[in-house]
Amino acid sequence: MKRRDFVWSTVGGLAAASLAREALSEERQVPRIRLSACDWSLGAGGPGGLEVAKRCTLDGLEVSPGGAADKLQIADPKYREQLKAKAKEIGIGISSLAMGLLNGCPLATDPRGPAWLDQCIEATADLGAANILLAFFGAGDLRRNDGELKTEAVDAVVARLKEAAPKAEKARVVLGLENYLTAKQNLAILERVGSPAVQVYYDARNSTDVGHDASAEIRELKGKLCQVHFKDGASYLGEGKVNWEAVRDALNDIGYKGWAVLETSCPSKDRDADFKRNAAFVRKLFA
Repeated sequence: MKRRDFVWSTVGGLAAASLAREALSEERQVPRIRLSACDWSLGAGGPGGLEVAKRCTLDGLEVSPGGAADKLQIADPKYREQLKAKAKEIGIGISSLAMGLLNGCPLATDPRGPAWLDQCIEATADLGAANILLAFFGAGDLRRNDGELKTEAVDAVVARLKEAAPKAEKARVVLGLENYLTAKQNLAILERVGSPAVQVYYDARNSTDVGHDASAEIRELKGKLCQVHFKDGASYLGEGKVNWEAVRDALNDIGYKGWAVLETSCPSKDRDADFKRNAAFVRKLFA
């Protein structure tokens, strides 16, 4: 059984452990937690972003698919070949894709949404990654001002996820929902979609900001949490609002294995130094 097929068969957090196979030999033992970063946090995308991530001691990069267009940049096979070639050259992985463009062009309403999902599913599989972050913030937020759900928007998202899920399953790719919703609200959406290819992409700082108990929610999402962001506002990890020891304990309790993706800021304005510092914090946290 190929590593990617094994990863898919275990679903849950293990789905996040699919590797960029060109970047690592099959014989190499993979750490339980591998470190990546968002290309927008690094301020560097494409092949150059991979080089920056490598320089910052990271194991991978979370890649954006490009700006809003009928055909996304990531849908171009030639562009993907550039990414794969650079990843192989420098020995780094592509952890995931992140559809941040959905914050301004909501999945619930943008007519290009279904095609974007199809393009990103194909691209993610081709890049050897396993997860796609679907962002629901800004214009794409599924909450009303009172915190209740926007029913029509949720219904539309569920319908589009149901359409995309079989394609994601076939490609061994997970669509991860990142939002401000409670674990209970997310689980209700997942139940309506009814596919192991739709899970939650969890961000403990987002949850903390809206008053949720991050460690309790992580445990509640056991088996439905595909990947995690690590950030803490303008602070270094360990110096902000999030109780990272509690988050770590919860991730350990649910058996999470995969990527910890840094979406961190640069307090000192020295990007490389700050990402190295935050990476060292996470490695020590899980040591």
